[in-house]
Amino acid sequence: MAITRILANLTVTELDCAQRWYTTLFGRGPDARPMDGLLEWHLGESFGVQVWTEPERAGRCTVVLDESDLDARATQLDRDGIEHEGPLDATTVRIMPLTDPDGNRIVFTGPLRG
Repeated sequence: MAITRILANLTVTELDCAQRWYTTLFGRGPDARPMDGLLEWHLGESFGVQVWTEPERAGRCTVVLDESDLDARATQLDRDGIEHEGPLDATTVRIMPLTDPDGNRIVFTGPLRG
């Protein structure tokens, strides 16, 4: 027995608004719509993000995504009009937190500059 895939979950109040925002964030539309009220972005072979319509829980989720080039991600977010504070140095990595329209927290991480 082995776990072979992980999908982070984010809950939102309105799926159409969330779809537009996450399509901008990930640079493409969802990869799957497994059921009503659910969108999936497959970000790698065995991991991804699910966005659920669940208004009573909306905005209470956090997902952390390792990014290969945090500075390029910041530039892309600027170009796409997604607000963020830019990369910040943390203890062992750099982080770049941002929030979706419902208040869910997405944190991109990357290596410290050496």
